[in-house]
Amino acid sequence: MLLIHQLGAAFVLVMLTLWLQSGGMATLITWARRAVAGDIHKLGPLHIAVLVVRLTMALIALQGLQVLLWACCYRWLCFPSWASALYFSASSYATVGYGDIILPSKWRLLGPIESILGVLICGVSVSLLVAIVTRLVGREG
Repeated sequence: MLLIHQLGAAFVLVMLTLWLQSGGMATLITWARRAVAGDIHKLGPLHIAVLVVRLTMALIALQGLQVLLWACCYRWLCFPSWASALYFSASSYATVGYGDIILPSKWRLLGPIESILGVLICGVSVSLLVAIVTRLVGREG
């Protein structure tokens, strides 16, 4: 029965995380298209740098929202403080996993699932950044 609860919670968290990431990326793609609308060859180096910094900051904020989503679950199910929940979520999401704070055995499966998802989502975010930068660099060719 414990496994079913863990898998159910994990399924809900994974789906919410994927929808949050997908919606965030769709919004960022739309924003980036508008930002470079028109003649991409006329964008100066400063404009391109500002665009890349803004996109990177938005992707970092999106990752932060996902860490917060998992932290809310940890706070509700596992930890007595927000500090512990946020710290555990961030270290799991980033796959640091210090081990100084651990989940109760009833919810132990959630940590590795968040880590796997964190690696995947960070990779997807980086791929968006690379695609946009490649498009900006390719403007000179």
